[in-house]
Amino acid sequence: EGGQLTEAVRRRPYSVILLDEIEKAHAEVFDVLLQLLDDGRLTDGHGRTVDFRNTVVIMTSNLRSAEDLTERFRPEFLNRIDEIVVFESLTREQLGSIVTLQLARLNERLAERGLALELTDGARELLAEAGWDPAYGARPLKRAIQRLLENPLALRLLEGEFGDGDTIRAYAELGEIRFARDEDSEPDELAEPEPVGAES
Repeated sequence: EGGQLTEAVRRRPYSVILLDEIEKAHAEVFDVLLQLLDDGRLTDGHGRTVDFRNTVVIMTSNLRSAEDLTERFRPEFLNRIDEIVVFESLTREQLGSIVTLQLARLNERLAERGLALELTDGARELLAEAGWDPAYGARPLKRAIQRLLENPLALRLLEGEFGDGDTIRAYAELGEIRFARDEDSEPDELAEPEPVGAES
């Protein structure tokens, strides 16, 4: 048989090919890609030519700027790429939106147990701040939500602190997320970004 790539495209010519972290590829791989991007075909080890004209090739890279690309890749390779999209780092505001999406998913799971979760602005800000890392995107945010919110809440649920029909209020205090049953929380507490004095 031919190579993995040529054999896969020979069998399924209408394909999307994803080459992840292309900057880590061996130099010889780029020689092969030059032929693919220039001629729309590759020749396998058995001398068979495979048509790539109906494929879409997507390459990802962790290089952070157009200048990094020109330093890492040869001009003849870059000139054969139809479009280069540089993704900017997530802003704190965008992370706030991601926090909202993650909380919606968590609330879906809690709803199966008859529970609801509401966060103060301070709790949301704490999660976004703890998960903000311009170099690594949203991944640290998911870990921060799990560490600061989901794991402590799971312990409270296992201890039976909240039951069916409860609305759980989460608020920030001393760099941590605290929890209170909705009727146990004072309105003034919940209006503050980082309330102090509520029972955890």
